Amino acid sequence: MTDLSDLPPAWSGRGAQAWPGVPLLVALALWAYAMRHTDVSPLDDYGLVSALHPAFWAGLAVLTTGFWFTVRDARRPAAWSAAYVLGLLVMERATQAVLYPTPLYAWAWKHEAVIDHLLTAGGLQTADQVGDMAVYDQWPGFFAAQAALQRLLGVDSAAMFMAWWPLASSLMLLLPLLLIYRTFTEDRRLIWTAVWLFYVANWVGQDYFSPQSVAYALHVGVLAVVLRRFGRSAVRRGRPRQAVWTVVITVMITAIVISHQLTPGMLVVCLLALCLSRRYRDWVPVVTTVVIFLAWCLTAALPFLSAAMPDMIRSIGDVGANVETGYGATPTGTGAIATSWAARLLSGSVLLLAAVGVLRQRVLRHRAWPLLLVAAAPLPMFAASSYGSEMIFRVLLFMLPGAAFFAAAALLPKVRTLAADAAAQEAANRRATGTAEARRWGIGTWVPLAALLGGTLAFVPAYSGKDRINYFPPQEVALVRQLFDQAPDGSLVVAANRNYPDAYASYWSVDHYWFLDDARSHVDRIVRSPAATLARDMAGVERPGRAYFLLTQGQLANSEMNGQLDKAQLNRIQRSVAASPRFRLVAENSAGWLYVLKQSGGAER
Repeated sequence: MTDLSDLPPAWSGRGAQAWPGVPLLVALALWAYAMRHTDVSPLDDYGLVSALHPAFWAGLAVLTTGFWFTVRDARRPAAWSAAYVLGLLVMERATQAVLYPTPLYAWAWKHEAVIDHLLTAGGLQTADQVGDMAVYDQWPGFFAAQAALQRLLGVDSAAMFMAWWPLASSLMLLLPLLLIYRTFTEDRRLIWTAVWLFYVANWVGQDYFSPQSVAYALHVGVLAVVLRRFGRSAVRRGRPRQAVWTVVITVMITAIVISHQLTPGMLVVCLLALCLSRRYRDWVPVVTTVVIFLAWCLTAALPFLSAAMPDMIRSIGDVGANVETGYGATPTGTGAIATSWAARLLSGSVLLLAAVGVLRQRVLRHRAWPLLLVAAAPLPMFAASSYGSEMIFRVLLFMLPGAAFFAAAALLPKVRTLAADAAAQEAANRRATGTAEARRWGIGTWVPLAALLGGTLAFVPAYSGKDRINYFPPQEVALVRQLFDQAPDGSLVVAANRNYPDAYASYWSVDHYWFLDDARSHVDRIVRSPAATLARDMAGVERPGRAYFLLTQGQLANSEMNGQLDKAQLNRIQRSVAASPRFRLVAENSAGWLYVLKQSGGAER
């Protein structure tokens, strides 16, 4: 059979080697200009989408177009395609780090608090000591590594570098992706288009400062090693070398297992799927993964699993929980709905393209059958658990390496057998050069380019459309830090929800209560009589602890855009607390308010 690289190049010419640098430099220049002229202070419900300067969109369009015409030419050095992919990562993963003065995502701030706790406590702790947060002590791999990195760099907090983590974690995926795709094709056009589509379709947002970002990169790395070194042809080349690769994947699997709960399960189903292929009947990788996973679950993670197992068993088969809507789970407002649909259409389009590639590329379907199995393997997990209503997103993420490969195949010329290629070449030689050139510049060029461009532009709202929720301005960070700088041990912090920076700061010595997590009936009581109900909820904190009420911009955005309380209701709560003689204003700024419940008896501080 022949590869795509054996097909005729798109065009030729003396300047062909140098021209790809022009659109790449233009795109990066437009991006740099946009970064200097974008104001993120007044974010609306469209997040970063409506705030970006038009030059950003122009630069992304130029970058995508330049990449497409560069990658189509089989004679073009692969370095140009790599440069365009790196440009894409800069424009789509570094933009937020450049524009926002503080790190995104409440969950990233939570993970920073876990690292701070690990450094403060000097070791792992149990549920009796830190409550529900002990789950992080039972999967400490990522946090221990980050604590060591923090000490090595000599920085006070992971917040110093976690804004750049999406770019770093995306770069970690590049080498294993290239290794996987090179296992099934030598054509640079197919390889780099698949890499491009992978990054474009990876909008799920698990690349932030988190254990799953590293675990996912290791997952893809294990698959790359297994696909390249554990097939029948690789095994026949010698067992000593196979033993070395077994040690390599064992180290990676161990790092995955001690860092994240879900990723080992996904790895097991992918490796089991490979065993369905005659090319990958080596059971060493899957047995190794299962043994290490079970060993960890039955030892370090047993306390958490013992408590969570009943709920996990009940959730099996509850597919509806993955598409749950209702209070707190429904995008509300034009921006939130548009963002949600952009993400759905992007994922749906890539999966549809993948299906077209599978059906259209018969030769490639046979050659890359193991990759197709890996892409389909996560689907049963959709029914195994809701994973906090996130399983649908995780399934999409773990399907993506295989789906992107076949989606790329749908955009490129059809792979042929050697006999069919010889016949096609002979027929092409009989045609006029002008006719061949017209065909190369016809529908086969512009339709795939339109699809690639549409997907690349759609990534931005899918990935950054909720930045009104995820971004915390410096004023909000300062307000929250003022709270924890003064809160004595044993204090209680009450807030609408946990969507604010440092929401878990000092969680080992300060309690937290988010009233929107309560039953709707209690939330309704707070809305009807805010100050009185909150005062009752906050009573009982013993000295020297204090009870604080915190309401911030991030909480308001999260509540509004997820269909909980609207701005008027939250403002009514704030005004009621401000007017109540039972509360005292401690601090306020443009990002929120901080109140303390007055203690009965003694001098009020």
